[in-house]
Amino acid sequence: MILEIKLSNFFSIRDEVILDLRAGNINTEKSRDLKDNLFQYEDIEVLKTVALYGANASGKSNIIKAIRFCIAMVYDSHKHNENSIFNFKPFKFNGYNNKPSHFFIRFVHEGIEYKYSFSLARNEILTESLYYYPKGRKAKIFVRDEKAGKSKRDKYSFGTSVIKRPFDVAESTSNKTLFVSRASQMDREIPKKIFHFFHSMFIRRHSSYSISNVNVLIKMHKEHLLKGLQMADSDIVDFKHRVIKEKSKKIRANIDTQEAYLEDDELESIELKTYHRYSPNTAFDFITEESDGTKKLFFMLLTILDILRNNKTLLVDEIEDSLHPKIVDYIIKLFNASDKAQLIFSTHNTNLLDLNKFRKDQIWFVNKTIDGCSDLYSLYDYSDFRDTMDLEKAYLQGRFDSIPIIDDSIKNLKSIISE
Repeated sequence: MILEIKLSNFFSIRDEVILDLRAGNINTEKSRDLKDNLFQYEDIEVLKTVALYGANASGKSNIIKAIRFCIAMVYDSHKHNENSIFNFKPFKFNGYNNKPSHFFIRFVHEGIEYKYSFSLARNEILTESLYYYPKGRKAKIFVRDEKAGKSKRDKYSFGTSVIKRPFDVAESTSNKTLFVSRASQMDREIPKKIFHFFHSMFIRRHSSYSISNVNVLIKMHKEHLLKGLQMADSDIVDFKHRVIKEKSKKIRANIDTQEAYLEDDELESIELKTYHRYSPNTAFDFITEESDGTKKLFFMLLTILDILRNNKTLLVDEIEDSLHPKIVDYIIKLFNASDKAQLIFSTHNTNLLDLNKFRKDQIWFVNKTIDGCSDLYSLYDYSDFRDTMDLEKAYLQGRFDSIPIIDDSIKNLKSIISE
């Protein structure tokens, strides 16, 4: 589970923004009615779903993008070589492109709380640290500072007997690589747990699985997937799938000898046939004959079922894309009905701005400030906004600053279309 994320100097994010999934102190009648939107971790109440609202180009997607990048760094950075440039950009104005970018996450995995952070420039890791609470008390696993000296013993400090032979790992960790990533690759126990959390429990996208993974998920969840589709008003009553493997030849070239040769290759694809209520014996080709919304819902639900049953966390940018508002509402309710699964999503769907559906601490706004950077804040910060007020109306009226300012006077509209 995720408790808190902090980001600074990524894309349009300049100053530190904090996304807090710990519930606020709200004790209104409506919040009590939404008790299923929370779960308990020790003495902390944790939110199952949070929504990010904001105008186009406010930075909603950049927050999701920055989190995705930092997740990927944990399980990909051991692949980097000396020429690697990291796939992000710092804030461009006011000299911030030469300043470090920072990531911090507080999370719980297998019943243990961790605090992990790193900072980096475009081409090197600068700092990294990992703490945990194995018996309810904070303990250091490691701290790294690449500017602290020349030797690895200057740059690293480790908690006592937490990682076996930690300096062996440090010696093989370049300034392009996160220590956690390298240590996991070198079979160190706690880093392997951290790697597993970021790789398998914090899901960056709902549609990024390989053919083999999709095949496994369908076998595991077909019955529940059909039920979920039908509850979402789909008339699909059955589907069949098979993985197709095709042999092919690929041309390879030897750069040194400039010789070309053929090499055997195997391509995998998946064939899906759907069957509908009106004619249950007639097969439809899933890819060419189903709507974009049905295809998205199918794979989204397939992913979500795995997330819900294993208490994972899902990131989704623009959740309503190709989906009806009621389907989006249905997906959010699935998470709220789960045990400890979490959903972090951005949206423009103002129908969800309803305090009968969300608590104030579940609604977040992203706003582009006058100096071009993205700010993130919660409806919970507005202590004067009462549960009896119309949230959707207040948002569209600009009460929370996170909507586009459009001059749509007749005079200006005519100036755009006139010669």
